Amino acid sequence: MTEHQEQSPAAPAAQPQSYEAAAARVEEIIRRLDSGEASLDETLALLGEGKALIELCASQLSAVGDALEELRLDELVSRLEQQAGG
Repeated sequence: MTEHQEQSPAAPAAQPQSYEAAAARVEEIIRRLDSGEASLDETLALLGEGKALIELCASQLSAVGDALEELRLDELVSRLEQQAGG
């Protein structure tokens, strides 16, 4: 390792994969920002991490919503087919 290889303190932690873990991390970030104790660099890093996590949560919620809509459409088609069949 060279002397110029340093881990940036602004580097965000690995993103949680589950919605619940991501939402919990966003809450931690909000608490840290609300504390007023974060430095400017940390604040910028937390804001970037929070934005990415919120986008991840929104994407997962959208996917669930799409799946629920498909399920509803499938149920409707099934009911219509049953009614048409007799």
